[in-house]
Amino acid sequence: MTLLAYQVFKTVVEQGSYQAAAKLLNLTPSAVSHTISSMEKELGSRLLIRSKAGVSLTSYGEHLLPFINAVLNSEESLQQAVSQFNGLQQGEIKLGCFSSVCVQWIPAIVKNFRERYPNISIEIYQGTYDDVTAWIRNGVVDLGFLSVSSAAGLPITPLYRDPLVCVGPKGFRAQRSSKSVSPEELREYSFVTQRESCDADIQNFFSKYQLQIHSRCHVVDDLSTIAMVAGGLGICIMPQLVMADIDHAVDVYPIEPSEYRVIGLSVSNSQYMAPAVKMIFQHIVDEYGQKDMMS
Repeated sequence: MTLLAYQVFKTVVEQGSYQAAAKLLNLTPSAVSHTISSMEKELGSRLLIRSKAGVSLTSYGEHLLPFINAVLNSEESLQQAVSQFNGLQQGEIKLGCFSSVCVQWIPAIVKNFRERYPNISIEIYQGTYDDVTAWIRNGVVDLGFLSVSSAAGLPITPLYRDPLVCVGPKGFRAQRSSKSVSPEELREYSFVTQRESCDADIQNFFSKYQLQIHSRCHVVDDLSTIAMVAGGLGICIMPQLVMADIDHAVDVYPIEPSEYRVIGLSVSNSQYMAPAVKMIFQHIVDEYGQKDMMS
């Protein structure tokens, strides 16, 4: 099998169709189909299932994909190293991130990095903590932002300590003089909650203080959570970074004693980062590694 065959396979999986992959790779659909058929014949097993809904991986194909990604990433690393030896700064970076980092940090990271290295392209993948973890493990992204508590065994460089805050509808504590909220006080409120894959740090907070949370709203993104809170459907616990530039009618209180999530940058293996990946890794550490990090 050739690198082109691996690239065809990966592109079909990412695009979900032979037609879309052919267009992206500047090949004919028949050439794409022939390439996949040749791979399956050589391997002796089906890799993809085609249906009216699109293309999906077989179990065999699903297990094979991380290894194909690793081969393609190694080829990209080689090409970047050659460019670096020749005095060129070029390459491709795939960066995974969760919602609040995507909104608050990624635009500036990409803008500043492109100004320094205009020939290096950056592709952004946004998802939950679980998504980013899986993308790093499977080679879909080169590196990704995670909270330290959600890294699931991946190596991670801590960057930023992000305080947890209590968010409620306007005036929800109007009769109380305290400027902070204690974990014990939270027991009397109903909550708007997210899936565990979206807010693992909040779930850890609930577990630490043995809070039995009552919720009738189970959402999957930060903005929906805040909108539900503004509508009076409950309160929530959020990382402070999420609340930057939020214009919903809510009140935000610090939690005492203070609790935090720690945002970090993770790679599968730091010893084998491609040159361009090393550059953006260091760029991010230099830019965000001093932001309220614990000593």
